[in-house]
Amino acid sequence: MNWSDKHILIIGAARQGLALSRYLVRQGAKVTINDNRTSDQLQSSIAALENLPVYWSLGGHPISLLDNIDLISVSGGVPLDLPILIEAGKRNIPITNDTQIFMEIVPCPVIGITGSAGKTTTTSLVGEIAKLALSPKHTAWVGGNIGKPLIDLVEKIKKDDLVILELSSFQLDQMTISPHIAAITNITPNHLDRHGTLEAYTAAKAHILDYQTHKDIAILNQDDEGAWNLKDKVKGELHSFSIHPLSPSMNGAFLKNNQLYIQMDGKQTDICNKSEIKLRGEHNIMNILSVCAISQAIGFSAEVMRTAILSFKGVEHRLEFVRTWNGAKWYNDSIATAPERTIAAIQAFDEPIILLLGGKDKNLPWDKLAQLVHQKVDHVVIFGHAAEKIRQALYIDSSSERPYSITCCKKMIDAVHAASRITKPGQVVLLSPGGTSYDEFIDFAERGERYREWVHKLQ
Repeated sequence: MNWSDKHILIIGAARQGLALSRYLVRQGAKVTINDNRTSDQLQSSIAALENLPVYWSLGGHPISLLDNIDLISVSGGVPLDLPILIEAGKRNIPITNDTQIFMEIVPCPVIGITGSAGKTTTTSLVGEIAKLALSPKHTAWVGGNIGKPLIDLVEKIKKDDLVILELSSFQLDQMTISPHIAAITNITPNHLDRHGTLEAYTAAKAHILDYQTHKDIAILNQDDEGAWNLKDKVKGELHSFSIHPLSPSMNGAFLKNNQLYIQMDGKQTDICNKSEIKLRGEHNIMNILSVCAISQAIGFSAEVMRTAILSFKGVEHRLEFVRTWNGAKWYNDSIATAPERTIAAIQAFDEPIILLLGGKDKNLPWDKLAQLVHQKVDHVVIFGHAAEKIRQALYIDSSSERPYSITCCKKMIDAVHAASRITKPGQVVLLSPGGTSYDEFIDFAERGERYREWVHKLQ
């Protein structure tokens, strides 16, 4: 598309909106950036674009911004039911996002990865494998919902490179183009505060498949009902991954006798043993199986996969070991913004657990997590906006002796100090909140950083 002199309205001044602004200005577009936050709240964002000819409209979403606008780009997390967007629809103003624009112009093949959990670990490790396989002749670009939005770098990407994108339901919701290789790690209830129903959330995730052709490849988790139920949407090749052996006709990755294998055209190739993997938790075994299936689909060798997998230590804020203090091991799993993720984290440990739960609720059910807490968690420290809802969920089942104590705190720093007062040697203190960070922090990363900071200050 020729962007010269086009009037573009970008709603949302987070990293996606800023990156798209830089790209569009370079292309000659006239850019307006709109955000509900004030200039005082967005000082760093304004400073990041201070040398660019963009117009800022802050503190609300006035309908008058739509006058003479050719296109609207909505950043991830911006509600699609904003009055300005509803009015834009009535005026037939096209609405898009930075990922859609990137996909329309990127010159090389794209691997897209989505899921309710595991997509960042999967995307990061596929990226490490791709870098090993393509270097030094070509470049593997990793981005999307993690790292730097690649729209800001798209002019540097060559046709023989490879892009690996993590895609959120927020990004996919607006997209009408699918990647060449599309993987869905799993689909469990998430972001129902945004999508309303599990069906709507699943439909957004399914956009990663909806616009593929018969020449493309889809990779689905055979053990996850939400992902596997989308197999009839696959137009091209279907690959899968599972903790059970695959049928001889299925290409993908599987686990057998604690050994990870890839399978292509009926031939099985050993990758590594579970015991060699540095990441904790059965959910990470599933993540690595998804990595193997994706890597095989693109054509990477088993040797390269094995080398990258055995050296991979994980991604920060995902069961990240922080320190040992007072004989207890403290872990940061701030990425756990839904109860399902906290369930996976708890199941990664056999040690006695002190669990820090809280944050902002996403209208998700807490009952399954409550049942597991009664089975495996010794002490719970609750904090934040969702504290009362979590406390009520934990008291549904009173037949179990666990947890031995439940402590309610207003702020997360109070929760850290409360946990420090009851720690004993041999325990695990696990921040795996189950809620979002938005009641107290900018995002899960800031929450995890503050947790690490406060834990390191314990003495």
